[in-house]
Amino acid sequence: QVQLVESGGGLVQAGGSLRLSCAASGRTFRRDVMGWFRQAPEKEREFVAAITWGGDSARYDDSVKGRFTISRDNAKNMVYLQMNSLKAEDTAVYYCVARSTWELLYSARTYDYWGQGTQVTVSS
Repeated sequence: QVQLVESGGGLVQAGGSLRLSCAASGRTFRRDVMGWFRQAPEKEREFVAAITWGGDSARYDDSVKGRFTISRDNAKNMVYLQMNSLKAEDTAVYYCVARSTWELLYSARTYDYWGQGTQVTVSS
């Protein structure tokens, strides 16, 4: 059974930092594109970041560019999202995702696997 399990969410003050982790199991994800989406209350899920299977290229939504960094450790089947300079508008449930191709990254429907999500709350 394929599973993506997120951790590291919590409550932080604006300007603070959090590091989200995603543990993948059930099969190897070495060849998959891994990423993060988020969903705020009463809003649609939105793309945050994605990273190629080799970790040599990453893509970020403009809203987090320069503040968030995605990384991965294929030996451990882990993906991370380092979030700095957090803002109140970053408050959302954050989901770890996986897919096989590097295209249409912003479309939630194109991702094959999803975690259960972890809550991030930024107080202003």
